[in-house]
Amino acid sequence: MTTLMQSELTSLPLLHRGKVRDMYDVDDRHLLIVTTDRISAFDVILPTPIPGKGAVLNAVSNFWMHRLAHIIPNHLAVLNARDVIPDRAELEQVHAHAIVVKKLKPLPVEAIVRGYLIGSGWKDYQAHGTVCGIALPDGLQLADRLPTPIFTPSTKAAVGDHDENVSFDQLCDIIGVELATQIRDISLRLYSEAAAFARTKGIIIADTKFEFGLDANGKLHLIDEVLTPDSSRFWDCAAYQPGISPPSFDKQIVRDWLESIHWDKTPPAPQLPTEISQKTAAQYRRALEMLTH
Repeated sequence: MTTLMQSELTSLPLLHRGKVRDMYDVDDRHLLIVTTDRISAFDVILPTPIPGKGAVLNAVSNFWMHRLAHIIPNHLAVLNARDVIPDRAELEQVHAHAIVVKKLKPLPVEAIVRGYLIGSGWKDYQAHGTVCGIALPDGLQLADRLPTPIFTPSTKAAVGDHDENVSFDQLCDIIGVELATQIRDISLRLYSEAAAFARTKGIIIADTKFEFGLDANGKLHLIDEVLTPDSSRFWDCAAYQPGISPPSFDKQIVRDWLESIHWDKTPPAPQLPTEISQKTAAQYRRALEMLTH
């Protein structure tokens, strides 16, 4: 399988390269986003791409965008990559990885929804009996399902900084009560509908993050990636049991290998063994196949 570590388009102006995505300007109303096969761990981009990862993430996100469009409009444009990349060789390079999106004003918030007690939420609960200030019942175990999903937003940090958890009241101060309430309610609905559907396919969505933007009329849109194994914790229903940290459909294989070699988590990152990159690619593909078949 061919890999796309970095897109190289000369027919469109490059605006930004993120950890995974390359963004190009199309016109005054559209952008082209290319989801590459780059992978990052511990906030460092690794030198080894994961074959097919970008195309899988693109397909998963697009699947959810269409499935959840009745809840909120999203950034997907009517145009596709063929409409905006005139060069055939360049189109061939990115067509499975690229989407054309509307130009929207991103909001400086990550809308995190948690349905299960895991990760930083578990550490918070152990220390305080709360998650991001939200009180939870006593006696919950690691990876337990929460009584109801909770909304725990964070601010989007500048590149190189870490996002910071904020309370709902703080979010209201940042973006206004009406918009904050709308984002909270829509995020909880998106998560609940997606989690219920995914469970019928054998996948638990433990938690996820959403991002939003506004159009010129101030209308809220869903943007960025949606409910992918990179922006969410996907667990296999068959392997799930409270009290242990379930294996996930993401880059946990990569993180575990990096931990095993005692890498100091500063650049440059080591090359991944072929076995690790192939196992990781298989996990991403499995998530897509389970959701869409």
